[in-house]
Amino acid sequence: MGAMKGVILSIDPEVRIVDISHEISPQEIMEAAFVLRDAAFYFPAGTIHIVVVDPGVGTSRSPLALRAAGHTFVGPDNGVLPLLLNDTPPTECVVLEPHKFHGTGEISSTFHGRDIFAPAAAQLSCGVPLLELGRAYRDLKPLHWALPMADDEGVQGWIVHIDHFGNCITNVSQQILDDKRVERPVKCFIGNAIIGGISTTYGDVETGEPLVYFNSSHFLEFAVNAGNAAELHGIRKGDPIKILFREQK
Repeated sequence: MGAMKGVILSIDPEVRIVDISHEISPQEIMEAAFVLRDAAFYFPAGTIHIVVVDPGVGTSRSPLALRAAGHTFVGPDNGVLPLLLNDTPPTECVVLEPHKFHGTGEISSTFHGRDIFAPAAAQLSCGVPLLELGRAYRDLKPLHWALPMADDEGVQGWIVHIDHFGNCITNVSQQILDDKRVERPVKCFIGNAIIGGISTTYGDVETGEPLVYFNSSHFLEFAVNAGNAAELHGIRKGDPIKILFREQK
C-alpha cells in the first residue's frame, strides 16, 4: 500500500489520500464491496476510489475505471464494482490500457495496484479524461449479493461481514424484515444465542449480553454489549441467522 501511495503522490502531489480499510479478509470480493459500499458515497462527489481486492491479478480479468453516481472507481473486473453499485450501470467505463499512462516501466503480474490502478487513479485526479486511459467497456462481470429468504413466518439471512469489534452484520435489511413481520414481535436465532426482540442500541442490554439491532446502514446486526459477539458465540462469516415472527399476545 505504501508503494501505491508513492506512485499516486509522484503523479499528483496535491492529492488527498484516505484509507477506507486495510482489514478486508484475503480474496474476499463481497466483503470488499460491502465495506466500500457503506463508505464510498459519504465522500464528496468527484472522489476517486481504488479497490485492490484482486485474487485474479495477472490473469485475463480486465483492469477497469468507471464512473457512477458522481464517483469514480478503479479496480479489477471481478464483480466487486457491480456489487458496490448494486447493479446500477456506470455512466462511463473503460478497460485500462497501461501503455497509455504507465510509461515504459515493467508491469508486475502480481501488483496491479501499484502498476495499473494507482497511476490510473492519479492521472484521473489530474483531470485526464477517462477515455484517454483505455477503451470503452460494457460487459462488467456480474456478481450478486446473496439475498435473505423471507415469508410470512420469518426471515433467514446470513452473516456477510464481521467487523473489528466482532459485531456480525447480516444481509437482512430493515425494509425486508419490517415488510414481512407487520409489527409482530420476533425471536432471533444466531450461533448459540436466542434473542427475543430487536434493540435500538447496545445499552438496551446489560454488559456482556447479546442483542440484535439495525445498524446505521439499516441492516440487522448481532452484537454483544462491550464484548466480541463473533468470538463469544462462535460465529463466522456465512453463518445463518433465523428470525421467527410471533403472534401478538
